[in-house]
Order: sequence, then structure tokens, then C-alpha cells
Amino acid sequence: MIKKLQSCLKKLSVNNIPGIEEVNMIKEDGTVIHFNNPKVQASLGASTFAINGHGENKVITELIPSILNQLGPESLTHLRKLAHNIRSNEDGGAENNNGEDDDDVPDLVENFDEASKNEEGVKSDDKDEDKENKDK
Repeated sequence: MIKKLQSCLKKLSVNNIPGIEEVNMIKEDGTVIHFNNPKVQASLGASTFAINGHGENKVITELIPSILNQLGPESLTHLRKLAHNIRSNEDGGAENNNGEDDDDVPDLVENFDEASKNEEGVKSDDKDEDKENKDK
């Protein structure tokens, strides 16, 4: 299959295009096929481009901000919708917290000094029981 493709590209007399660091193909569903340092060949007369390399499927938000200058109007619209959905989810989560911020330090309910004294008392009682058991 690869040999057939290479022979077809030879017939079209494609030329290597050096210096391309990445290729991003943005699909209609907002995902991106991302190629890092691909081998790119082109035949302008035949309107043909060939991209060889390891392609990864990524969500468009993973590539922000480096991809912003590559986006067309359709992709920008999709990105705005994603941002709106994220904001809506964050606003919905805040309503469930009754306006409280999760980053706040909780109020001190008990006196921790008394709790540690109680623990020391329990430990000393255990030691007394151990001594009594050894004596028997």
C-alpha cells in the first residue's frame, strides 16, 4: 500500500517541503490530528499534499495557545462554544456550593489540644494494662 502511494506521488512529481515543524488538521467535531515534525511533500500543479509522520488525535484545547493563529472562522466558533460550555459548567458548580469557595480554610470545630490530651491519656491507660498483664 505504501509503495503504491509512493509511486503515485512520484508520478505527480511531488517535492519535499523542508522546515515544517507541525501540521494540524482540524476536524468538524473539534478534534485535531496533530503531526509533530512531519515529512511534507507537495505538488502544487496537482493540488496534492502528502504528510508523513506520527499523527495524534487531540482535543483542540490541548493545543492552545500555540494553535490560535492557525484557526479559521469555523474553528474559532467551535472554540468559543467550548469556552462557553466550560464557563457554564463552572458557574453550575458554584451554585451547588451555595456561593462558598472550596479554597477557604474550614472553621475550627474542636479544640485540638484537648483531643491530643485525650489521646495521651488513652495511651497511658494502655501502658498500665500492659504492665498489669506482664505482672500476671
